[in-house]
Amino acid sequence: MKNKISAIIEKSVNFCAEQKLLGAMNLPYIEVDVPANTDHGDYASNIALILASGAKQNPRKIAQIIQENMADPENIIARTQIAGPGFLNFFIKDNIWQQTLQVIEEQKENFGRSSLGNGKKVQVEFVSANPTGPLHIGHARGAVVGDVITNLLTTVGYAVDKEYYINDAGNQMNNLGKSVLLRYRELLGEKIEFPETCYRGNYIKDIAANVISKEGNIYLAADEGKTISYLTGIAGQSILKEIQDDLRDFGVTFDHYFSEKELYINNGVANLLESLRKKNFVYSDGETLWFKTTDFGDEKDRVVIRKNGEPTYFAADISYHQNKFSRGYEMIIDIWGADHHGYMPRLWAGIQSLGYDKEALKIILVQLVNLLRDGVPVAMSTRSGEFVTLREVLDEVGKDAARYNFLMRRSDSHLDFDLEIAKKQSNENPVFYVQYAHARICSILRMSQQEHGIALPVYKDINPALLNEPEEMTLIKFMSRYPEVIEGAAKSLEPHRITFYLNELASVFHSFYNKNKVISDNRELTVARLFLIKAISIVLGNALKILGVNAPDKM
Repeated sequence: MKNKISAIIEKSVNFCAEQKLLGAMNLPYIEVDVPANTDHGDYASNIALILASGAKQNPRKIAQIIQENMADPENIIARTQIAGPGFLNFFIKDNIWQQTLQVIEEQKENFGRSSLGNGKKVQVEFVSANPTGPLHIGHARGAVVGDVITNLLTTVGYAVDKEYYINDAGNQMNNLGKSVLLRYRELLGEKIEFPETCYRGNYIKDIAANVISKEGNIYLAADEGKTISYLTGIAGQSILKEIQDDLRDFGVTFDHYFSEKELYINNGVANLLESLRKKNFVYSDGETLWFKTTDFGDEKDRVVIRKNGEPTYFAADISYHQNKFSRGYEMIIDIWGADHHGYMPRLWAGIQSLGYDKEALKIILVQLVNLLRDGVPVAMSTRSGEFVTLREVLDEVGKDAARYNFLMRRSDSHLDFDLEIAKKQSNENPVFYVQYAHARICSILRMSQQEHGIALPVYKDINPALLNEPEEMTLIKFMSRYPEVIEGAAKSLEPHRITFYLNELASVFHSFYNKNKVISDNRELTVARLFLIKAISIVLGNALKILGVNAPDKM
């Protein structure tokens, strides 16, 4: 509907321009929004205000000219209104809204899908936590954001791959192997002082104990360097498997796992940096190799090879993104923790030096999660190894509540996650509130068949004009806008828009149900309302599926 209104406005503005009814102008992007106040119509546009400066006319006068020259070939507009400084408000005919019910029935699970992406090949890389310990709740939020963005883009027609980048090269992995060796020695009776750089969680003890149970004390006298290398491999594989298991139970799987080690095969990173040096993007100061990120707007140049000859994370990331583009992806989406904010300009500089458009790389920052219990913060410390893991949250509140709660705010804003609220079977718990709406509808539809002998209605058997109560029209309009919500969330890469939509749809449904009888003595109205709630269940189910959350038939 929003696209139809935009097209009507565009056609009118172009006609007015041809007839020289408006001054000189370049037609801008036409914004059409849903007004917060329903008295201002079903849709509104500020096009007259945007055109005012170029046309050198009063915006209300421009709005009037557009309004007077507006064609409505599909006869969908009941009336238009000029409001405030020059807003154009549109009121859609009730019967047009009611026809949406037929569209929902025909499209079912495809309602909300589109071809917006036109098969464009996209890669979403997310989580990518170092395999040095279990996933914590910060990783969990990034995991569900990445997973739902992938679902959104797939829903609107993109060809999407999900990838996990395994940081399995570098000093942090060596510290992992060293940590296991120290715990190994400690478990075999040695007194050990743990360096600050080592990992201290109980999972390190478990890995060391497993090595002892399988191989005994043979590494006490073995070459330390070789032993650390061996234990690094053992620990990395063990932790990565645990990460994969936790993510799978969280509803997150990946199409590819990419090892950082692959970048160094055949001197891949070094060769890429040499090619960039020849293009004058990389230079040496005699001891260190630098990348000229200032050429692309960064505040200072960045090191790619340290004095000791070791490449930086930035060097590996340039190579990794070159690899991504070489695989044919037209758009790349990276999902990072908010502490990586300062890293963004240098990576955009990196891909531009490789000849790619900055806009081809989208970076989404995910803010921290404040874990609460009955409003009281839960203490966490990664240094001591005492932190709340994804597994602990899953075990306590379950997959659905965890996923839904992580999506309740914009990804770039802090999130309060109260474990006790997430477990409640009440309206305080957002996921319960939405799932209960779906289960309640399924219960009504079952009862209509089993107790009243009313078969599940189809559109041709109902009189949609009977669905004219304010709550009914609100529900129909809300469902009609679902495809717009999905398209908007996909374009903006903002999955929280779906939870906002679901919360409101569930609220409107519960209000309707509390005020109106679905099954009554009026058979014709009963059938129409049964069809209405069946359509609601389809929309609820489709949206919950994108979120990776179950739509239960019973609760």
